[in-house]
Amino acid sequence: MNINLQNLLANLPATLADERFDELLRGRDFRLERILSTGHATPGGQWYDQEQAEWVLVLCGSAQLLFEGEPAAVELGPGDHVLIPPHCRHRVQWTVPDEPTVWLAVHFTPADPGSNLGG
Repeated sequence: MNINLQNLLANLPATLADERFDELLRGRDFRLERILSTGHATPGGQWYDQEQAEWVLVLCGSAQLLFEGEPAAVELGPGDHVLIPPHCRHRVQWTVPDEPTVWLAVHFTPADPGSNLGG
């Protein structure tokens, strides 16, 4: 067996021209990715509206997510996580500019699409 040990927080770039998405695993109904942000935000007027649910965890750094229809953004720091149901329009309002924000995101198909996902 060949075990490949890696570290999600190793060799982080100080700055990036564009946000970076690294796919770590993919299964039949899920995708796990690491997202690296350094002062990035979703372009003005653009919203994410995804077919799958998304669970995101901030490992380091900080960010704000804005959900359509909500009056204020949700701030996330290390250890904070949020479950985003399918088709819940959202955007990254802000990520800290002076250090990397590392996200872990799981995109998945809920077992019961009509449920609130337990969130």
